[in-house]
Amino acid sequence: MASDFYEAIYELVRQIPKGKVCTYGRIAAALEKAGAARQVGYALNKCPTDVPAHRVVNRLGRLTGKLHFGGQTMQALLEAEGLEIVEDQIQNFEQYIWEPLEEL
Repeated sequence: MASDFYEAIYELVRQIPKGKVCTYGRIAAALEKAGAARQVGYALNKCPTDVPAHRVVNRLGRLTGKLHFGGQTMQALLEAEGLEIVEDQIQNFEQYIWEPLEEL
């Protein structure tokens, strides 16, 4: 069973709109756990299938979690939502950022 913090992560990630991404650190900060970016990543490695974990990237817009999706699945999912990715890097990253502290 997931911890309360993991459940809060999953609920927040479910709110990231299609075509947008958020970072591990922004999610942690929005949940008042600044500095827990790695814990957010750990939670997403084993998340329920209804959590769009592919929309969570590192602070530079790199697809650091792609290994947990297998092959190019993470990239393909993001490209299907309109993002351009070159060498595991989201192009024009800042225009796709979803800010949970501003949006919620």
